[in-house]
Amino acid sequence: MIIDFHTHTFPKKTSLSIVNKLAGVSKTVPFTDGSPDGLIASMEKSGTDRSVNLPVMTYAGQVEKVNRSLMTQREELLSHGIITFGGIHPDYEDFRGELKRLKDAGIPGSKLHPAYQNVDFDDIRMMRIIDCASELGLIVLTHAGIDIGLYDHNYCSVKHILNVLDQVHPQRLVLAHMGGWGDWDAVERDLAGAPVWLDTSFSIGPITPLPGASPYLTENLSDEAFVRLVRKHGTDKVLFATDSPWEDQADYIRRVEKTALTDAEKERIFSGNARKLLGL
Repeated sequence: MIIDFHTHTFPKKTSLSIVNKLAGVSKTVPFTDGSPDGLIASMEKSGTDRSVNLPVMTYAGQVEKVNRSLMTQREELLSHGIITFGGIHPDYEDFRGELKRLKDAGIPGSKLHPAYQNVDFDDIRMMRIIDCASELGLIVLTHAGIDIGLYDHNYCSVKHILNVLDQVHPQRLVLAHMGGWGDWDAVERDLAGAPVWLDTSFSIGPITPLPGASPYLTENLSDEAFVRLVRKHGTDKVLFATDSPWEDQADYIRRVEKTALTDAEKERIFSGNARKLLGL
């Protein structure tokens, strides 16, 4: 079984324009049109059994509308193997009420994106959301490390993460991009082994760039560094993830398959850990 813990979809009518806009900012090639149908086709092609859809709230005013739409679509998406999270923006005032509504609707978690939300991860607004989600038993998944489209500032550095862990003690926190994209040395030195999950999205193997790409596009982990970090952190706390549409699911499965991880380690990463975290 394969569970992709980090994917993105957008409304069908606007998905292609959104993906093209984001591709222009990040200077990376998308591998689907960003629609739910595009993700479903990718899952069928790659043999991915489940995908976790992660909405990103770029301003507070969209929180209720987007979450309401995802709650309505939840069962239909689930019938195609897509488990949707909700999203919260740190400027959204009734975050407690919104997280409770997500919980009551059967949504298992919420996404944060400090870079797109222009707020450091250890800002009090972020920590209040994480603390409330922990109380409700919700998963919080956050972008971690540099964002290739906004690489002038690291909004979720290892230092920020450690500060949150010290002050909030989150119960179900997932750090995307192996804990800190482009900041691998600090992740391995200071964060590996912490009581969090790391997802593998956009962290191993080559990146397909567009002209004018960020210099950070050379910063992915080698196979050897990936395996070393996985084992230092603990193979029971690593989740397979791709960041589709920004990686091809079939190719990303092959990348992990060809590493020196054992079959038992791969099984935990591909689905075992996600099944436990999601309660499947």
